[in-house]
Amino acid sequence: MGTSQRFGTTAVEQAEAVIVEQYPRLVRLAYVTLPGTSGRHTRVLLAHKAVQRALPHTGGGGPGADGPGGPDSPGAPLEDVRVRVLRASLARAGRTRAALARLSWPPAPPFVWGLRLWPPAGGIDEVARLLAGASAPVRAAFVLHRLDGLPEESVVRLLRAAGAADPADAVREALAVPVGDTADPDGEPRAEEALPGALGNPEFDASVVSARPTDLLRRRRRVRAVGAATAALAVVGGVLAAHTASRAPDARPLAGPVAVGALDPARLVRVPAEAWADTARVDFTAWPARGARAADRALLARALGTWAARSREVPVTAAPGTPTDPPGRPPQLLYAGDGDGRAVVLLLDADRVVRYTEAADGSGARELAFARTDESGVTTAAALSLGRTGTAARYLLAPWIAKAGTRDLTRAGDPAKPLAVSADGVTAPTAVPRAAGACDTWPALELTSSARIVEKHAFVLADLGALTPVHLTYTPLPTGPGAVPARQPREATGTAARAAWAPVACRLRELPGAGVRAVNIWDFADSELPDGGGRAVWSCTRASGWAGPGDVLVQLRPPSGPPQDVARARATAACGRFGQHLLAGTRWRSPAGRWYQLAAGSREVTAITATGAVRAESKGRSLAAPAGARGGAVTLTGRLASGAGITALDGATGGRD
Repeated sequence: MGTSQRFGTTAVEQAEAVIVEQYPRLVRLAYVTLPGTSGRHTRVLLAHKAVQRALPHTGGGGPGADGPGGPDSPGAPLEDVRVRVLRASLARAGRTRAALARLSWPPAPPFVWGLRLWPPAGGIDEVARLLAGASAPVRAAFVLHRLDGLPEESVVRLLRAAGAADPADAVREALAVPVGDTADPDGEPRAEEALPGALGNPEFDASVVSARPTDLLRRRRRVRAVGAATAALAVVGGVLAAHTASRAPDARPLAGPVAVGALDPARLVRVPAEAWADTARVDFTAWPARGARAADRALLARALGTWAARSREVPVTAAPGTPTDPPGRPPQLLYAGDGDGRAVVLLLDADRVVRYTEAADGSGARELAFARTDESGVTTAAALSLGRTGTAARYLLAPWIAKAGTRDLTRAGDPAKPLAVSADGVTAPTAVPRAAGACDTWPALELTSSARIVEKHAFVLADLGALTPVHLTYTPLPTGPGAVPARQPREATGTAARAAWAPVACRLRELPGAGVRAVNIWDFADSELPDGGGRAVWSCTRASGWAGPGDVLVQLRPPSGPPQDVARARATAACGRFGQHLLAGTRWRSPAGRWYQLAAGSREVTAITATGAVRAESKGRSLAAPAGARGGAVTLTGRLASGAGITALDGATGGRD
């Protein structure tokens, strides 16, 4: 499988002709399939590399199993080339950012010195952004079917030949990706979420790129760069020596090279105070440099030095998938100041935020925390934790926050309480949820955006112990038949949202704090319970990570009493933008003491069938069938309005006494 493939001259010439003729489409396929975490420049180069290396070698040996002509190969020259491009792109999609960085050195053709490349705005990057949360096979299936126009069975065959684990599921998920106008919570169309119809044109492709030079001065002074880097590392060593205990630190090797000037406090990027009000990119890049110690060069030098060459005595926390290597360029300063006996520095480096803390007098006890910030926005870039002291925490709020308050999620009827905020955007100490013990309260932040960027917009953030708080949202029940468009997540501030969150809030402590971006409660169905049990709501709580996949918990909320857990799944697309079809079921005991098998499906489900210990059918989105007291395994399947089948989230439901 790992040996190179060799083919006759005719086959290679045919492959070359196909690559030349179909080059823009093949590069588009590779670009969208490759992981977005590698950055647009690297992604463009890897896409061209995958296509150019799809040309097989000539030689005497016949084709092997992993090249064109192998047992899983579709056979035609274009399909063979597509398989090779897919195989290379899917393999790289499974690698981490660090692995991709290693693949780029030493550079292999095509390589570009002194330039940064990226696709033009509004073109292929629109597709890449639309599919950011989908898996690599789904992204590939989307391009092959929706853009290249291949039939579903051909896409399945190509993905299977390229080594995709479940090509049929990938095609189904690609078909579920919304490409037309979607609606915002108020029912207004959101054109920015629509897939541009012109993307089928050849010019909208990753093979059309914009180019800008990298740092010209550094390349002109290349001879002096080595000396400058050595001097920077010497400064790091001096800083660590001056602020460490008497014994010499056990320094770790650098996680990566330090760019020239990246450790110089004078070269930190500082954004003007009002930049957030005059930009369409409202995220961490619009935060100004704030804090009473933003001009303290010694503090900033210690923060940068500790980051670049850590001692093993420096505790480090990082969200999953967040690199902790030194900066490749001068980072952006977000904050530097004192609070609760600690000095805090917040820095932004590309798609990550770094928090450095030390004792206020600079006498050691340093800590580092890293968090991902890619694709952040008005809500997910609204606050950063400055640190905890006991059961309280302070936060640095975004400059576009006009009003702040606190709310107890477990008490749906209580109003939000005002929270004091300093001129620098630092909140007064506010209570944080307890990590263990009784859970009778769950404090959360309720923030309101400035009318300068959005009108009447309030939202809720929860502190799970990480650097970035988690955005809480709510998706209400569908209000009509299957023809009604799917509803979008809303802010968790309305009456229905607070009522849905109240019985679930304490379950947030089960989530890992680091790496969670948002948590949404989706009320996907309601059904009448047997024996006069009242009307119950079926909900799916999804914790979405910055990396894309998320964990889900399906519950049944009866009219009274606590919710009943129905199903769990980890690292799944279910209950999210790319998992909008859901079926779940559970055993339930009625007030009369009788057992029933219950099931419910999302808005597109038109029929449900139970087999196994319970055999029953139902037309519609819910099922309630008598079940024996002893229980037993039950398999649930459903039918969608499109005619496709669906299985229960956990595959089967078992008896529970």
